[in-house]
Amino acid sequence: MSENRIIIEMGMGNDLHGEDYTKAAARAIEDAIRHSSLPLFEALGIPHDQMRVDVTIGVQDPDQVDTQALAAKLPRGRANVRAVHGGLNVENPDLGTTIVIASAAVEAWLPIQTG
Repeated sequence: MSENRIIIEMGMGNDLHGEDYTKAAARAIEDAIRHSSLPLFEALGIPHDQMRVDVTIGVQDPDQVDTQALAAKLPRGRANVRAVHGGLNVENPDLGTTIVIASAAVEAWLPIQTG
């Protein structure tokens, strides 16, 4: 089935003290989806479960991201989350801590509508 990408939103999130990549990623996703509204579902009578949602998270250590937990938190659609190398770690040599910064791209796809 062919699909059209109907939206792409970008976001940024961080964890300042816990070095928690999943927390930073969740905040990046929340940042992205806070900037969007999709009234076309109600306007066209399309159920939200027809939407496929692809999320790409960029962090310095992708293996530390719980992608299944992030997918479960997405409010609409059939979600797929993947983590890739990106984002940024900022070291604080005085405290010996690391700030984890994640970036997110959230893409929504719908089957091509006819009629």
